[in-house]
Amino acid sequence: MANIRDGFGSKAGVIAAAAGSAVGLGNIWRFPYVAGENGGGAFLLIYLGFILVIGFPVMLAELTIGRRAQLNALGSFKKLAPGKPWFLVGLMGIGAAFVILAFYSTIAGWTLEYLSQAISNGFSGKSADELKVSFESFQAAPFRPLIWQMVFMFLTGFIVFSGVKKGIEKYAKILMPVLLVLILIISVRSLTLPGAMGGIEFLFKPDFSKITWGVVLDALGQAAFSLSIGMGTLITYGSYIKKDINLPITALQVTAADTFIAVLAGIMIFPAVFAFGIDPAEGFGLVFIVLPNIFEQMAGGYFFSILFFVLLAIAALTSTVSVLEVVVAYFSEELNMSRKKATILGSVGISIVGVFATLSFGPLKNAVLFDKTIFAWFDFLSANVLLPLGAIFIVIFVGWHLGKKQVKDEISNQGELKVRLINVFMIIVKFFAPVAIAAVFLYGLGLF
Repeated sequence: MANIRDGFGSKAGVIAAAAGSAVGLGNIWRFPYVAGENGGGAFLLIYLGFILVIGFPVMLAELTIGRRAQLNALGSFKKLAPGKPWFLVGLMGIGAAFVILAFYSTIAGWTLEYLSQAISNGFSGKSADELKVSFESFQAAPFRPLIWQMVFMFLTGFIVFSGVKKGIEKYAKILMPVLLVLILIISVRSLTLPGAMGGIEFLFKPDFSKITWGVVLDALGQAAFSLSIGMGTLITYGSYIKKDINLPITALQVTAADTFIAVLAGIMIFPAVFAFGIDPAEGFGLVFIVLPNIFEQMAGGYFFSILFFVLLAIAALTSTVSVLEVVVAYFSEELNMSRKKATILGSVGISIVGVFATLSFGPLKNAVLFDKTIFAWFDFLSANVLLPLGAIFIVIFVGWHLGKKQVKDEISNQGELKVRLINVFMIIVKFFAPVAIAAVFLYGLGLF
């Protein structure tokens, strides 16, 4: 099977696809509201530090596992640690991908609803309160959110169905530049609003009195969430990277692209929030309630609201594609299915589970366990349990099982490249990263 295995055709394709995986709703929807809730500038500074000292090394660790083994998330651990229980880490990654896509496709579906509303000028004449009621009534509706979720899963499945080179790589090379252009256009417009500089000051002028342990751990958690680490995506994508590509440089470029987009999202959103006197700590509804209200009051708002929700949908799609690929690679390689059959089975299976997440805002809102809905449980289990646990075991595996000799061999392209800072990298993945991610894990469970 290995001899007919698909893979990325170019370095640009690798960066576009891996950056697309990392750049998603985590950057454009989650980063601004988490930064807003945690005081802006001080949070941003800590976040950037964690991206560099934890995010980048963990990403490189995942890509190393994937390229070393040239297999899916489960197969990689089975090949690199035969007869040992490390394969459970890969299984956990596949489980995390399944759960994440089940609830992520709910929010992704909302982006399509809001795009259709933007096109039909549905925000026109509505106050902030009316937009809030409109958002909540849409969430609670029994059919519309489900239809959009299924449309989104179909688009995701369509791209993955076409393969790595002809599907994922091809569309990532189109969608990622479009995403960058859109975010730059909206950022420029946001910066021209009267009072916009208050937002820039909030984002870039750190107020160190706002720093608490909670802010530090939220920044670390956001860094991990943003880069898609711990769920097998980067192991899977790493397995499609050719052996002659410089892996550390690729990981650095993807990390830089992802961070640049997150910061741009802040530049796009906070000046507008401040220009219209909105509380930056608005939270979850920032994108779906606050921004339509801002577009409604802004000159050219109709045009910019369409651009924004196209941007949001593209960001979501580049991520959902990478998450579905984790499941499809597992089905096709471990269960010996054709890619087409694996894509259909994965898409349908995740869509069925996703229905429960979507309906937990409406018909199933009373299906609650320990004060959490089905959607909230999916979110909690993935972000607070599966992803941090996966990331901890991945760095321990690379640091303690693979070891310096194998890691150096892989990231130096079998000795062809000069590898600097290998000792620093090994110290981070052996000691520093597991402790830091464990702190996020315990904090997420309310134990720290």
